[in-house]
Amino acid sequence: MATIVAPQKHRVSGSALEAAVAELKQLLGDERVSTAQAVRDHHGRDESWHPTMPPDAVIFPETTEEVANAVTICAAYGVPVIPYGTGTSLEGHVAALEGGVTIDLQRMNKIVRVSPEDLDCTVQAGVTRKQLNEYLRDTGLFFPIDPGADASLGGMSATRASGTNAVRYGTMRENVLGLTVVLADGRIIKTGGRARKSSAGYDLTRLFVGSEGTLGIMTEITLRLYGIPEAMSAAVCSFKTLEGAVDTVIQVMQSSIPMARIELLDDAQMDAINRYSKLDYPVAPTLFFEFHGTEAGVKEQAEIVRAFAEENGGGGFQWATTQEDRSRLWNARHMAYYAALGLRPGARGLTSDVCVPISELARCIHETKADLAQSSLQGTLVGHVGDGNFHMLYLIDPDSPAEIAEAEALHERLVHRAIACGGTCTGEHGVGYGKIPFMQAEHGPAMSVMRQLKRAFDPSNILNPGKIVKI
Repeated sequence: MATIVAPQKHRVSGSALEAAVAELKQLLGDERVSTAQAVRDHHGRDESWHPTMPPDAVIFPETTEEVANAVTICAAYGVPVIPYGTGTSLEGHVAALEGGVTIDLQRMNKIVRVSPEDLDCTVQAGVTRKQLNEYLRDTGLFFPIDPGADASLGGMSATRASGTNAVRYGTMRENVLGLTVVLADGRIIKTGGRARKSSAGYDLTRLFVGSEGTLGIMTEITLRLYGIPEAMSAAVCSFKTLEGAVDTVIQVMQSSIPMARIELLDDAQMDAINRYSKLDYPVAPTLFFEFHGTEAGVKEQAEIVRAFAEENGGGGFQWATTQEDRSRLWNARHMAYYAALGLRPGARGLTSDVCVPISELARCIHETKADLAQSSLQGTLVGHVGDGNFHMLYLIDPDSPAEIAEAEALHERLVHRAIACGGTCTGEHGVGYGKIPFMQAEHGPAMSVMRQLKRAFDPSNILNPGKIVKI
């Protein structure tokens, strides 16, 4: 069975590390370089169950040039560097597997430029999605990629994030137009631009998006923006069976209805969010919908979807049309992870996310739920099912090797099930080091090409080592 626990080892000698930290303090000042244990521990863990693996030091740059100078110093001493946004990742992306220096980008939080007429903007990597949308509030524009957590846009780009709106607006891959990136030797490059299309050379922007800090450190991002729709309406519909809910999703997507969001929650997850968010939805398989468009278009789409749902055993539609009601509904969905943890106080969540072709969604979910039912563990299912992406959360006692092993076995079978039907081991969480054991099964000989790319961009393997590919 594949294991997703990685031991921590420190690559550089104490003297080399001390020399690097001394130079970083000269560059940034003592107050922006920390070796305090609490600060290091905070930067060595994310939202997942993975163990804390702290760096040897944490720095807080405020400009691209400071990042470049810091990377140059670390490269000279062979010290690994790990970029850090808000720490909301789920596959151990920020763990300092070989020690080194974490580069915390949260102080790089300036919105550099907004061009309403061109529907684009440029932001520093530490700007969060909520910060950007608050800034845009009076322009009639918004940035739609919504992974739930208030993640940094640098981190979202690095993990190729998506979320609830991806079925209509795509993922970060489709919405990043250009980047400013610091390479492993300290060089600063710009990729892409503001043009909506280009045939000029290799698409380096798409290469860095999703690279998880292993090829370069993003410091500025140019993003697409969208006009706020004239009308938005959300609805919740419960189903007699999980199969009925999934069949509704498939029919809606095959009918080319332009859904903004379509989310699936199983009965266990609905029970969890009712308790956590003090709601009273039926404890049953449930779909959350959202429609964007004109008043007439939204009404027409909603009626078509209601008809599909009723044919598949859905009922009890509850509508949310005001901003306050829609925010309450989607906040409950976004709190699903923490709500599920509340079902078993003291437990940690081993999460898995896979994505499959829409035609395989029903079978993959059915087999996954059956597998969980035969285990001794408790778990919940949620999914951005409009694009075939769903998540399992297995609740485990972090001090129980038996439960961890059982959850890993369930997780491994789920991933191989998804790959076997043409899917992927991760639809949006990314690889980190948690999904490395499955990369060969999904990509085969292409893994050797990924390793060649890593060596070309980072020959000394100092950029977030141990993530995506092992060198």
